[in-house]
Amino acid sequence: MPEKQKLVSGLFLVKSVVFLAMLAGAATVANLAVGWYGQSAKAVGHTTSTDNFDISIGQDRLKLAANTIRFDTQRKSGKTERVDMYLTWPQLAGYAQENQDLFDAKADSNRVIFLQLSQSTMSRDMSGRFEAIYSHLVQGEPQDIKFGLKLYRFKPDAGYGDEVLLTAKRDGLPDYVVRCLMPTPQRPSTSGDCQRDVRLGQDLTVLYRFPVSLLNQWQALDDGIVNYLQQRIQSEKPESN
Repeated sequence: MPEKQKLVSGLFLVKSVVFLAMLAGAATVANLAVGWYGQSAKAVGHTTSTDNFDISIGQDRLKLAANTIRFDTQRKSGKTERVDMYLTWPQLAGYAQENQDLFDAKADSNRVIFLQLSQSTMSRDMSGRFEAIYSHLVQGEPQDIKFGLKLYRFKPDAGYGDEVLLTAKRDGLPDYVVRCLMPTPQRPSTSGDCQRDVRLGQDLTVLYRFPVSLLNQWQALDDGIVNYLQQRIQSEKPESN
């Protein structure tokens, strides 16, 4: 293939990936605006029950306690497309009498983490998308901020509005990557300032949101959520001969 044709093909691929990322970003923002902000401060049918449900999402099977599942309609065993969860931080506990004030607090509470579990629709999680997608959507040199994080600003036409991209190096792992909407005097912090997704199990995507005030604990938060869910993914037993 001639060099010019290779270059055109490469540019087309990058533009296609960027365009798809912008569509995905816009859809995610719209979905989360309804899913989290619209209901985060309302009673959503809390339960103190710790009964476990055997839930299948795509190729993955999980055992989740009732009091960690946000919505009453999702508290049942069987196949589903999505499960919404909430957990206290740093205990990673579900709703209970002793912590009910945390769940009933206003939307800007920084003690409850909101999660959404669904079947993966992309081949890479947020860390894996940095080189392939996000690196083409940011501009300028990154800014070193606290807690080992670097801050990137999106191009005006990237489709992420006022969000910024934060990354950090991790030993033996791909870079940590998270998108955040930084609070301003006109826009106070909320429980969903930052969002990050990770892939677990066979093809499970875990998207979680947290306030900017917890960025100083980004590594403990990420490790805690991953470990918590990995312990609840049920391994399929091999068939006996």
